[in-house]
Amino acid sequence: MSRATVATIHLGALRHNLARLKALAAPAQVMAVVKADAYGHGLERVARALDSEADAFAVAALGDGLRLRAAGHRQRIVVLSGPDSASDIAEMQRLQLEAAIHHDVQLQWLAGADAARGRLRVWLKVDSGMHRLGFAPARVAEVHARLASMTGVDPEIGLLTHFSDSEVFGGGQTAAQVACFNRATQMFGGPRSLSNSAAVLGWPEARGDWVRTGGLLYGLSVVEGSSGEDFGFRPAMTLSTRLIAINRIGKGERIGYNGTWTCPEDMPIGVAAVGYGDGYPRSAAAGTPVLVGDRRVPLIGRVSMDLITLDLRSVPGAKIGDRVVLWGPELPVEIIAAQSATISYDLTCGMTRRVLFVEDEH
Repeated sequence: MSRATVATIHLGALRHNLARLKALAAPAQVMAVVKADAYGHGLERVARALDSEADAFAVAALGDGLRLRAAGHRQRIVVLSGPDSASDIAEMQRLQLEAAIHHDVQLQWLAGADAARGRLRVWLKVDSGMHRLGFAPARVAEVHARLASMTGVDPEIGLLTHFSDSEVFGGGQTAAQVACFNRATQMFGGPRSLSNSAAVLGWPEARGDWVRTGGLLYGLSVVEGSSGEDFGFRPAMTLSTRLIAINRIGKGERIGYNGTWTCPEDMPIGVAAVGYGDGYPRSAAAGTPVLVGDRRVPLIGRVSMDLITLDLRSVPGAKIGDRVVLWGPELPVEIIAAQSATISYDLTCGMTRRVLFVEDEH
């Protein structure tokens, strides 16, 4: 029999979230960001669910673009890291992918592109203040001119940037980045893409022509202290398992590795078949909520590779085989992330190969 740990992907939630993003971002078009195996939800699965509505897909690397084309998707596909080697250029041309260009070495590779293979669409990335990838604002005119002179590059050159803290609505950093980007690009035509998920919510002046939305597409919050549902988005993943044991443990006994939690009284301890070997965070603190049936119960003791232990005092009717929900519509993943000193993206991206993925149309 297969292991009890299941990730249910809610296809209806994905479609709802994309529709809401398109309504919020209008008249801008939406790039559905499906990098990192669609934030752990499954690249091909998510692309198939959104195929008829996504204006474009955005991926991190050439290999994901290849997978999407192999699955039959004909939308525009933007590779956000651009080419990683000179040989990638010809493959991007063959697959009709688009490339973000952020470094001088990529310009060198593009200069040798064979126009006979088809002109490559490119997006010039501007470092407006994130200081990760992109050309300094003072170099944008020079780089744009070089790209425009290349016979292997499509004459419509896109312009994009990335925000460092757009989830801080009204903050000075994003306002400064918008102004920096606008100054650096004001003399050029071509489509513009500034906004990530948080900026779609909080920075309407940064819509541009295209928005690139990841977290909200999956119903994941982009604002600390909030869930995706607070903004009208639906969680696209439920992680669940089963109770496989219920033990009566005496007062004063310690639970789990290193005995980090001590029973305050004689009590029932539930054991559920999930652990960090499945992607549940080892860092989850005692007290992290878990659903047994429709009742929240606290995690106790340390998360181990295959198992977690639960305080079942509040659910005296619990029995072996009962469903246990680690996160989902009834228990926002953001709560578990906060208890684990991480973010929701980290958790959904962390599912391992032994988790069974199933699809649900709702």
